[in-house]
Amino acid sequence: MFESLSSRFTSAFGALRSRGRISQSDIEKTCAEIRQALLESDVALSVVDSFVARISEKSLAVLPTVQSGTNQGQVIFDIVNAELIEILGGQARRVRFAKKGPTIIMLAGLQGAGKTTLAGKLAKFYADQGNTPLLVASDLQRPNAVTQLQVVGESINVPVFAPESGNGVGDPVKVAQAGIEFAHAKQYNMVIVDTAGRLGVDENLMNEAVRIRDAVKPDEILFVVDAMMGQDAVRTSQAFLDGVGFDGVVLTKLDGDARGGAALSIASLTERPIMFASTGEKLSDFDIFYPDRMASRILGLGDVATLAEQAKKAFDGDTSAKLEAKFASGEDFTLEDFLDQLQAMSKMGSMSKLLSMLPGSAAMKKQIDNFDEGEIIRTRAIVQSMTPTERRDPKLLNGSRRARIALGSGRAVTDVNNLVDRFSAAQKMMKQVRNGAMPAGMPPGMPAMSAPKKSVVQKKKSKSGNPAKRAIEEAQ
Repeated sequence: MFESLSSRFTSAFGALRSRGRISQSDIEKTCAEIRQALLESDVALSVVDSFVARISEKSLAVLPTVQSGTNQGQVIFDIVNAELIEILGGQARRVRFAKKGPTIIMLAGLQGAGKTTLAGKLAKFYADQGNTPLLVASDLQRPNAVTQLQVVGESINVPVFAPESGNGVGDPVKVAQAGIEFAHAKQYNMVIVDTAGRLGVDENLMNEAVRIRDAVKPDEILFVVDAMMGQDAVRTSQAFLDGVGFDGVVLTKLDGDARGGAALSIASLTERPIMFASTGEKLSDFDIFYPDRMASRILGLGDVATLAEQAKKAFDGDTSAKLEAKFASGEDFTLEDFLDQLQAMSKMGSMSKLLSMLPGSAAMKKQIDNFDEGEIIRTRAIVQSMTPTERRDPKLLNGSRRARIALGSGRAVTDVNNLVDRFSAAQKMMKQVRNGAMPAGMPPGMPAMSAPKKSVVQKKKSKSGNPAKRAIEEAQ
């Protein structure tokens, strides 16, 4: 979503860093570029003007105090990073749990923002942490909204309280109240109330949301907004803030191709934090919104922290420890180990999305967009078509075995050959790294990972019988 904005920021700071001494005109030019980039990303004008003014003021104030030899461009970059974090909400905020359960979360927003799916994502997020959420179907207006919530709940094994079929039938306030009573009786520690939306902000929508709010007295009201709405998202959020009130914002469709102005405007204008972000269609594509990580991505620094968290979730601790022990002991990395890694990577989601979290990914946008996600599936099929013995010892893979594997995986024999060749090369490189040698192709001067050093006994060289040669050897 922020690719265009990230590209503009990277360009602006690339030019700034290349300068030695930065002048006032340099700062003014950079601020003008930032302003233009933010306006093109659909950020609210008032937010842009305030943001740029603070950057200009702080940059001009700090430059005279910067010691000689310090990269002044980096100092300006740090100021922009800090202001960007601030505009996105400052610190990540989590749900405030009730002292005496259940914790009640009410969702509000327009129709089409993704509230019902978001309710399931939120329930799964907290269920995975050991909580016992209950979904309450209080959206009785949108056709099949109740059925949709029941399907979502069933897919994540979270119960849904739905006494009414919906489709315009039933009282949403009574359903919400009954849902809270049911949660108390069954000792659920969290209730997520899905409410009705409308195609636009109207009086009926607000009145119904206010009645549900007053009836259930939620601990948190979350305003769900489509991040692709642009300026409309800001106006809608202000209308809900004035009409119903809310404690935090949830951005959906953050993986879309819109310009992303909503994320940079809502927190600043409503003074309410963005608490969660939905980044895909899967129910697992959901997480806490971290302003510092989002600022890092916008500025082209990637999001290594989120990448590391996803890897930690995907890679089983026992498997990782086993691989580390195998590497340290000198055992070969086998195709069975490779298959474990492929299966773990598939849990982390789209490879394109993972690659986009790496620093400098904006410069590789074309390659990332053209990445073939199916290649991992095809590779896994080839390895799974091998016997356990063949995975442990690829040297057994003669012509007939490779033909059988190709037939079993639906691939060509050349695909099997290419995989085995690449794996053998990787295996050889791992041996070189483990033994402290420099793998071929690594840049000179790059330190290798050293293995425990073995004592080396040098043999004495025999002296030449020729007096002239012996004199030269002794001199050397």
